[in-house]
Amino acid sequence: MSAVCVVTTGHRAGAPELKLAAWFSARLGVPLVPRAGLSLPALVRRYGVSGVLVVSARRASYFCNGEELFFHPSLAKLRISEIKAGKTDWMIKAMALQPGDWVLDCTLGLGVDATVASFVAGNRGRVVGVESSPVLAALVEHGLKTYSDHASRELIEAMARIEVICADHLSYLKELPAESFDVVYFDPMFRKPLPKSAAINPLRFVANPAPLSVQAVQEALRVARRRVVMKETRDSGEFSRLGFTRIEGGKFSPVAYGIIKKRGGNG
Repeated sequence: MSAVCVVTTGHRAGAPELKLAAWFSARLGVPLVPRAGLSLPALVRRYGVSGVLVVSARRASYFCNGEELFFHPSLAKLRISEIKAGKTDWMIKAMALQPGDWVLDCTLGLGVDATVASFVAGNRGRVVGVESSPVLAALVEHGLKTYSDHASRELIEAMARIEVICADHLSYLKELPAESFDVVYFDPMFRKPLPKSAAINPLRFVANPAPLSVQAVQEALRVARRRVVMKETRDSGEFSRLGFTRIEGGKFSPVAYGIIKKRGGNG
């Protein structure tokens, strides 16, 4: 069976790019192939893969179906700035997150929510992000540790604290002791994508499209000390299907956060 993707470099690769490409190849367990002046479509055809992970001097990106996926802290910068200015971040409010808390993000994606949570939890807290897509997990793991472009020290430190686990979140939850995290968080791919979500399009080729399961929520309730939180579109039927009866979010925001607070929890 051929690999899902291959790893290569830009057309002009130096030693740093070759070293990083070798890391991605080993991390993903896929071939590292020479660029040999070929275009990306030509590499896809030659190796019979769906995508190509390219390491260039600029960044590491995954190319698939004409879309480019790469790590960037995106809205995390803005959200952290707004938190510092005293504005409400609805995810943080839904989590009732405090410095020193432990958060398990079961759907890491590009790590934006995990970065914001890490900033609030601080250096005494802990944020673990679970991502089932190997390509996405590798890109984000590398990006969280190395991104520095016009980033504040607080943002860099918040990203660097996040622990990335490449695994199916249900399997991972089952292995954890009871009440080992303060908050367990889910942000699955929305059942009805938002109309203006072009920035998410590259993610769709690698992210797990499966709906969140009732069993995963039950395991999350076992693992959480205080609460389980899920992000979805405001009118989503997923909240009621999965038992999230308390819904919070900005009045004009298209997304909302479902909360299941554990009986006897302090937050």
